[in-house]
Amino acid sequence: MSAVAARAADGPARHRDWDLVVAHTPQLAVTAWRYLDQLAVSMRPATVDVADNTLRCFARFIVDNHPELAGFVDVRRPHVEAFKLFFVAHITAAGKPPARNTIRQRFGMLRTFFDRIIEWDWDDAPMRIPIFSIDVPVADDPLPRFLDDVQAARLAAAAAAAAPFDRLVIEVLSRTGMRVGELCDLAGDAVFVLDGEPWLRVPVGKLHNDRNIPLHPNAARLIAEWTLEHPPAGSRLIHVDGEPLDRHHVSRIVRRVAAAAGLGHVHPHQLRHTLATQAINRGMRLESIATMLGHRSLRMTLTYAKIANKTVADEYASASAKIDALYTSTDPEQRLEQLAAEHRRMLANGWCNRPIATDCIYETICEGCGYYQTTIEFRPTLKAQAEHAERNHQTERAAIYNRLLDTLSADTG
Repeated sequence: MSAVAARAADGPARHRDWDLVVAHTPQLAVTAWRYLDQLAVSMRPATVDVADNTLRCFARFIVDNHPELAGFVDVRRPHVEAFKLFFVAHITAAGKPPARNTIRQRFGMLRTFFDRIIEWDWDDAPMRIPIFSIDVPVADDPLPRFLDDVQAARLAAAAAAAAPFDRLVIEVLSRTGMRVGELCDLAGDAVFVLDGEPWLRVPVGKLHNDRNIPLHPNAARLIAEWTLEHPPAGSRLIHVDGEPLDRHHVSRIVRRVAAAAGLGHVHPHQLRHTLATQAINRGMRLESIATMLGHRSLRMTLTYAKIANKTVADEYASASAKIDALYTSTDPEQRLEQLAAEHRRMLANGWCNRPIATDCIYETICEGCGYYQTTIEFRPTLKAQAEHAERNHQTERAAIYNRLLDTLSADTG
C-alpha cells in the first residue's frame, strides 16, 4: 500500500473526488489532508468541510489543467488567475453560477491555506503566496431582513392557530432571538428559574460563547407544556419523536406558518433580526441587545441601528419640526442660539447640541457598557460632567457620573 493510500485509510472518510487527485498528483492530497487535520483541531466541522471543498476543487483544477505540477509548491500566480476564471464561470448543481459570497468564501479560504502553509514552513509550500487580498471580493453588507410590526403580529397570530410544536418553535425563536442551531442544541436543563423568573441557557454557538437570557412567560409556558408530554431525550430539550431537532425542520415550520400568515418566504434568522429591531425601536440599550443575541462586540449590534425604521422616522420627524421652525422664524440667528442651548450636553472633549426633544439611543452608551472602565486621572472630567448634569436637571446622567466617582473613591480609599 502506498503512503498516500495508507494515509487515506487511517484518516477520516474523504470525498471520492480526491481519488483522481491521489491517482495523478498524490502530493496535493497529502498536503491538503494534513492541513485539514490541523484545521479540525481548532475549527468547527462546517468550516473544515468548506476548506475540504475548496482545496478539492483547486486540486482537481490543477490535475485537469496543469498536470505538470508536482504539488502546491509549484503553484504560481498564473495558475491562481486561471482558477479564478474557471471557478466564477462554472455552473453549480442548482444550474446557476456561484454566488458572490461563495466566491468570496472560497477565494478567502484558499488564500488562508497558502498563507498558513508558507508561515508553517511546510516543504510543499510555494516560496510566496500566489493569491492576494485583492482576489477576494469585498463582502456585501446588506441591512438585516426583518419583519415590521404588522408582519410580526400576523406571524404571531398564525402561530397561535398552528399545531402546538409549530407554535412552540415560532414563539421561542421570536421571543429569544436565538439562532436556529442554538435552538436545536438546547440542553435538557436549559430552562431554569432565577429570582422567581424563567431563564434560558443558550448553548455555545456560532461565536463560541454561551449565555443566559430571560425567557418570556409565553415561551416558558409552551416549553413546559411540550416537555411535559415529550420529556427531554438524551441531552436535548426539544426533540421530535425522539429524534434531534434540525435546522431543516425548523425552516420548514417557519415557512409553513409564514405562508399561513400571508407573508411569503420567511427565513428563521429573520425572526432574530425582527426581535433586535423591535428592541432597538423601543429603547433597549445596544449593549443589552448585544448580550441577549450573543454578539461579541457592539459593532455587530450597531447593524440594527442603521435600519430605517421607527427610530429613524421618529427622530427625523422631530428634527424636521425643529428645522421648519428655524426656516419660519423671524430671527434665524436667535433661533439657532435657542436650538443649541436647548440641550447642551458635556462630553469628554466637547459638547453635544442635540435638541432636548429628540431622543438619542446612544446616550450613555460608553458609561453603561460592560467594557467601559475609568481611572483616577479622569476624576476632574467626571466631576465636571456630574455638576453640569445636575445644573441642567439631567438626573439620570448625574447619577451615572456620581456613581462612577463613588467607585473611584472606593477603589482609591
